[in-house]
Amino acid sequence: MGNASESFKQKLETNQIGEALKMALGEAIELKITTWVVDANDVNADGAAKPGHRMQTRINIVDGDIDNEIGSLFLSQGPYGELRDFHLNQVKEGRSIIRQNLESLQQLFGLLGGVVHRLPSQTTVDVKSLPSGSKPNPSLPPAQS
Repeated sequence: MGNASESFKQKLETNQIGEALKMALGEAIELKITTWVVDANDVNADGAAKPGHRMQTRINIVDGDIDNEIGSLFLSQGPYGELRDFHLNQVKEGRSIIRQNLESLQQLFGLLGGVVHRLPSQTTVDVKSLPSGSKPNPSLPPAQS
């Protein structure tokens, strides 16, 4: 998450507020917790553990969906059955992570509200003040107040 945090800060520093917001929302929507024990032969081409060699929980905070995957090696009779409790504790700790993400989003929205409030408002061209017979040029930006 440190890398995403740095990218978020860079977006804010370069005034890419919309991109920063998209990034923050994307990170905050889903929490994924994976526990796996594998050797080199148990890894897919993408570097992830093959099914059966991992426990995985996904929590979508928008929809409220919770998906669990428990590999056969982590069942009570499996060689890694004792790690199931470890994984469940990590899922419980995920609640505080979700709460922190929501609090961060709330602060972000407050920050964005302050930034938007400080932006200069645009005004339209006053046609009455133009010389007679001339019209505003639509290709030019509106005058700033």
